[in-house]
Amino acid sequence: MPAAKKRARAYDPARTRTAVLAQFGNVRAAVRALTPEQLALPTRLGDWTVRELVAHVGMALTAVDRLLGEPEPARQDGRLLDWPFGIAADADSIAATARRLAAEHPDLDAHLADVERRFTDRLDTHPGTRLLPTSAGALPLADYVVTRTVELVVHTDDLNAAVPGLDIAYDRQALAAATRLLADALAVKAPGGSTEVRVPPYAVVQCVEGPRHTRGTPPNVVETDPLTWVRLAAGRLAWKDAVADAKVSASGERADLGGLLPLLR
Repeated sequence: MPAAKKRARAYDPARTRTAVLAQFGNVRAAVRALTPEQLALPTRLGDWTVRELVAHVGMALTAVDRLLGEPEPARQDGRLLDWPFGIAADADSIAATARRLAAEHPDLDAHLADVERRFTDRLDTHPGTRLLPTSAGALPLADYVVTRTVELVVHTDDLNAAVPGLDIAYDRQALAAATRLLADALAVKAPGGSTEVRVPPYAVVQCVEGPRHTRGTPPNVVETDPLTWVRLAAGRLAWKDAVADAKVSASGERADLGGLLPLLR
């Protein structure tokens, strides 16, 4: 008899909305205190400055507004877990838009406040079932909002890396949702049951083809913390460096995930 298909993870729309707004609020509070010199600092995202990165953080929410402005697709033809693999195609236009927004909005705090208002208004006036034409296909609004936690957590980390001492906090629920989505995406990319990936306290998934683990201690185990996992999945940290620095524990012949990462491309 074939194995039962695993049910997709469910996310509570109200909790996801709260998490997105909390993480966005953490970024807004930090941006208010940035000096012109800090806004001009380079980031690890190519030639982007901190100012351009902040403008891009706003785009994490304006994307909802933009997609709701498009005609609604006739049917859902995408999955939430397809999203991490479909964002690279938009990279050039995203960079150009971030630069334009940074130039057009010298008052970044006012810009982000307006972005937040439009986002909350949109969520208040559209059901979570409303389909959006995303890069991963047609997805329900509620699912797409989950992807915003990934964008915000990843770029919060980018900002913290760019500005010494900034230390923007990570909302617990936002970090949890981002961790779970990226862990589940790994299981989609490398289906199987021979390797168990643990990201306590938020996620455990089985992946990689090979003998399926059923009980006891798995023969192949990878374990790391949530922020390290997000950095690995987003390409901010190389697998070999994470292992060398003891940020990741990996045991077993199928525990090397280096060839599967990053997930966001």
